Amino acid sequence: MASGTSPDKGTKTCPRDAEREQGETSPATRPVARSTSGMAQADGAPCPGTAPSQPCVFKLVLLGSGSVGKSSLALRYVKNDFKSILPTVGCAFFTKVVDLGAASLKLEIWDTAGQEKYHSVCHLYFRGANAALVVYDVTRKDSFLKAQQWLKDLEEEFRLGDVVVMLVGNKLDLGKEREVAFEEGKEFAESKGLLFMETSAKLNHQVTEAFGAIAQELWRREERKEDQQQQRDAQLDLNQRPSGQARCCAR
Repeated sequence: MASGTSPDKGTKTCPRDAEREQGETSPATRPVARSTSGMAQADGAPCPGTAPSQPCVFKLVLLGSGSVGKSSLALRYVKNDFKSILPTVGCAFFTKVVDLGAASLKLEIWDTAGQEKYHSVCHLYFRGANAALVVYDVTRKDSFLKAQQWLKDLEEEFRLGDVVVMLVGNKLDLGKEREVAFEEGKEFAESKGLLFMETSAKLNHQVTEAFGAIAQELWRREERKEDQQQQRDAQLDLNQRPSGQARCCAR
């Protein structure tokens, strides 16, 4: 799934113009929002209550060392396929509409290259992200340590509470070769306030569940933001109304 693409530039987080096909390997030329502080924002996403034909759009980045299975996870999730994949060059791109029952949202999945030579370039793809999957290989302790470095890189761009982050231990099908215990991954994730799951792209084990958990959390946060905005609007409206006493006593 190599594509050698460049990050979008612009001012819109959730474009709703031309719809793209699921599983594209080249990025759209539609823009991604940046805040003046360098923090990515989801404020441009259509809020709950938007017409059903216009799902919220969220940017999700896949991060981690080379050969941990990031592209395989994306391909399994989007196309339910698994095959040998050449290392990603730059960034590969997928889309997936997620049905949450009462609502739907669209994930724009940016699969970044894991090779060290692309590390500095991959930082450009963080911009405008609403969520991140930080992936390691459960049979490689070095990839787990590298995942922690990717997390530090994310912290330089965002406050972790501003984006949904999941730590994923992949290649569970090679459990006999495991070097990173489930408890070790889980404890680290909990210490950082991250979601956590172990997966196998090869066996299609908990792949849909991992992406689905991120989608659910994104939607919960979007609904919470909408509720908070409605409360602020109601309070502002109340504060702007003249009181009965002021009208009565004014001369």
